[in-house]
Amino acid sequence: MRTITVFVLPGISEITPGADLVSVILDAAASTPDAALRPGDILVVTSKIVSKAEGRQVAAEDREQCITEETVRVVASKVHSGGVTRIVENKLGIVAAAAGVDNSNTPAGTVLLLPVDPDASARALCAGLRRKLGFDVGVLITDTLGRAWRDGQTDAAIGAAGVDVLLDLRGTSDAFGQEMKATLTAVADEIAGAADLVKGKTSQCPVAVLRGLPDLVHPEGYFGGDRGARALVRPPAHDLFRLGSAEAWREGYAAACRDAGLPEPLWD
Repeated sequence: MRTITVFVLPGISEITPGADLVSVILDAAASTPDAALRPGDILVVTSKIVSKAEGRQVAAEDREQCITEETVRVVASKVHSGGVTRIVENKLGIVAAAAGVDNSNTPAGTVLLLPVDPDASARALCAGLRRKLGFDVGVLITDTLGRAWRDGQTDAAIGAAGVDVLLDLRGTSDAFGQEMKATLTAVADEIAGAADLVKGKTSQCPVAVLRGLPDLVHPEGYFGGDRGARALVRPPAHDLFRLGSAEAWREGYAAACRDAGLPEPLWD
């Protein structure tokens, strides 16, 4: 029977620009004997501390303007009593509310932008940890995302290094000998969600360790073929829900006008 353990690394204080996250994590792991890292561990790091270390905490009186600047494409928007919620594709190709621009766990008058390249951040962090530890670990960088069709949010991987993010079971057989044709498990997102259970949102524990899945961790030298968490982003050609209903209606209406030789409507 497989046993999986998830625990937080204690004692990580507020992160400032330029902070050495490798040292921060190793110091936290060394502060408690039970938290000593082992080969095959997967470190799950909240994107907020990566953003802070990389100087992505910016002054912003207008969060909405920051969202606009980080947006590549609007997927859907909805006006409600609290304002406007925008679901957008950001510069990383991630579809999320507010483009991942966050004003929680950051001083008033500032917002946090996501890392410029979370996979590159994960690779640098993973390589640094491996050099200091002398053995292989994996790294996931996570952020909180909503889910289509379901209420609530959960953490998901937006950066990864040295660890599988997808487990492809297609072509294998189930317990009844039937071939599985569609099972592609997002193991990185499952790990991110499990880690969030112990990290929490307000406990100031931004790093967790998942132990018990060493088969997902790759040895040194794998980075050259590591697609990272980018592999989790569904290609546009395969996305059946690329637009919100209002946006899809507008595109369809505009296409019908073009086909009929009519001027396209000018939307507000």
